[in-house]
Amino acid sequence: MAPERGRARLYHVELPMRTPFDHPAARRRTSDSLVLRLSAGGVDGLGECAPRAYVTGETTASVRDALEQVDFQAVYALLTGREPGELLSLLHRDGFARTFGIGGGNNLLCLLETAMLDWLGRRLGVGASELLPGVAPEGPGSLAVSQVLDLSLDVEEFLATRGPFHFVKIKASGDIGRDARTVGTIRAKVGDEVPVMVDANMCWTPANAVGHARRLAEAGVDYVEEPLPKGSWEALRVLRRDGGARIMLDESVCTPREARTAVESGACDAFNIRVSKNGGPLPAAGLVDHARRHGVRFQFGVQVAEVGPLINTGRALAFGRPDAVTVEAGQSDRFFPEMIVTPPPTVDRGTNTLSPAHGTGWGLELTGAAERWAVRDF
Repeated sequence: MAPERGRARLYHVELPMRTPFDHPAARRRTSDSLVLRLSAGGVDGLGECAPRAYVTGETTASVRDALEQVDFQAVYALLTGREPGELLSLLHRDGFARTFGIGGGNNLLCLLETAMLDWLGRRLGVGASELLPGVAPEGPGSLAVSQVLDLSLDVEEFLATRGPFHFVKIKASGDIGRDARTVGTIRAKVGDEVPVMVDANMCWTPANAVGHARRLAEAGVDYVEEPLPKGSWEALRVLRRDGGARIMLDESVCTPREARTAVESGACDAFNIRVSKNGGPLPAAGLVDHARRHGVRFQFGVQVAEVGPLINTGRALAFGRPDAVTVEAGQSDRFFPEMIVTPPPTVDRGTNTLSPAHGTGWGLELTGAAERWAVRDF
């Protein structure tokens, strides 16, 4: 019998959150991530996805089902049969799906791509910045991060405890009067130099959107994120023209085709790029390139309650692309008393800044706490 080329273990991680996170599209009390530990040639790689049905239509259950169809023996054969530097070049040139011959939803592809890039980083002995294309020659030593006011926190406590503020994102409440008052209160506190955005999470309608945006603009908002149902291209164009605020798209831009449509429709001023939503770090980097070519700004966002590899992957993208509007670092340090990875990703809460991760690949190892969440071996 031929020796086994590799193995993989899947973890469905549902860590209880110390503090909840609420917004118009979802209420979150636990994480809901899939983590994959891929082992081949004596080297491990860690990947993660965080599927959300309201974003891409995928769930952890649907991704697990799709993973059952992956030919892992073919994956192991390609990983161990090519020189790692050559394989990394192929991934940069052709993308993950074409290189490995694997199709599927964005979260499935993200889970596998992040694990394989981490594996390659460990094989090559290089850090995250060298795994991704188009990295700035000399990245910054630190990055400022945004602060998010969700519906579980009142504005007074937010202003008293979450500064200093570099960029403020407010989750819409469904009450435009309340949201306008919140914008005005925050604007009065942070001054004119700090951008303020309201994330409506698709809860406005074409009939009320222009009026809502004008009201928020009068209160001092700079951006409105994903105000209308996904793909409302003509209504978004009208809103951008008449609403008085810049439009950032998130759920409407999951694929390169949607990014092209958004630009061609004149529907937005910025993209919210999230690794899991966009199919992995390589497609996410491609969206940055597309945005830059067409004069569209971008930010690096997160799925709420990421638990490990996704956190450091998104941060690696951000350090290589410091022209982002802002970076959302997530709140894993606030959400989880104990994490499944070490060293736990951190934010300097005294300055609300990030430092680059150290180590090879994404710079993380699983702890023993991960094993309670193991669900499948391949």
